[in-house]
Amino acid sequence: MRKQRYDVDESALKPYFKLNKVLRDGVFYAANRLYGITFRQRHDIPVYQPDVMVFEVFDHDGSSLGLIYFDYFKRDNKSGGAWMSNFVGQSKLLGTKPVVFNVANFTKPAPGQPALLSFDDVTTMFHEFGHALHGLFADQTYPMVSGTNVARDFVEFPSQFNEHWALYPDVLRHYAVDHRTGKPIPQDLVDKLRKSQTWGQGYELGELLAASELDMQWHLLPAGAPKPDVDAFEAEALKLTGTNFPDVPPRYRSSYFLHIWANGYAAAYYAYQWTVMLDDDAYDWFEHHGGLTRQNGQRFRDLILSKGHTLDYGPMFRAFYGKDPDVGPMLKDRGLIPG
Repeated sequence: MRKQRYDVDESALKPYFKLNKVLRDGVFYAANRLYGITFRQRHDIPVYQPDVMVFEVFDHDGSSLGLIYFDYFKRDNKSGGAWMSNFVGQSKLLGTKPVVFNVANFTKPAPGQPALLSFDDVTTMFHEFGHALHGLFADQTYPMVSGTNVARDFVEFPSQFNEHWALYPDVLRHYAVDHRTGKPIPQDLVDKLRKSQTWGQGYELGELLAASELDMQWHLLPAGAPKPDVDAFEAEALKLTGTNFPDVPPRYRSSYFLHIWANGYAAAYYAYQWTVMLDDDAYDWFEHHGGLTRQNGQRFRDLILSKGHTLDYGPMFRAFYGKDPDVGPMLKDRGLIPG
């Protein structure tokens, strides 16, 4: 239906998304425009696998900020998914600069062929690099509150915010170039891609809200409560929270909803949607203040990315946004209200 309505052919998009081009002329380019940082690949630093790339990151004044490793291709012995973490955390107390890494599981091309990405892969690169910026711009004394060591319902804010620059016109035309011809991606293809981003968003938001409410209801059970019948509890929880949508079930059923019970997400699945609201608010602020500029980027770095967990998140966000979080930009970005 997406292809029928929007005529978006992933195979037609891939030639415009060459991995190294996306990284250097997209991800790095946006970061340079916003924050003034630059990157130099290092070939003298040992890596744990031949495909891994290492870059030294330099601040706008030329001083070294830290290192970043990129491990993008899938391997048989590698965990699935995509993530960011630190090899070394920033700490003034310990005198350490950040050494961060981004991991993904893109398909490795055949020898001699370019690594071409889907637009979802491109978004993943911008997303994980948003986490990396949070780590690289850390400026804390104590490692426990440095960089990405923040609450679950705040940690995805910088990463999801950084996704917006993937489709920003100035950034997109800088990296979305046909690797065979050198020609930029045609505007009609860009328009179709943009329109397709709002396809199915009502359904997606419904299932995510249902899953978030279900998670919270499980964690509202008091200590010592009798073990409930899982299916009956789930049905009642969805009814109680008004998320028992007839045609939109929760994305995960209780018996296999890993985020309820594991990985530190207890009662925090809502965090994804909360941080979507924050990132859309922040991008909306950028759009109303000149977009991709050094001044705007420095403000975001100073008030958000460099703060780690040294402030309460409410005052921190309000200092940047100028008011409380607002759900309007999120609904607009999803295409659920007029833009």
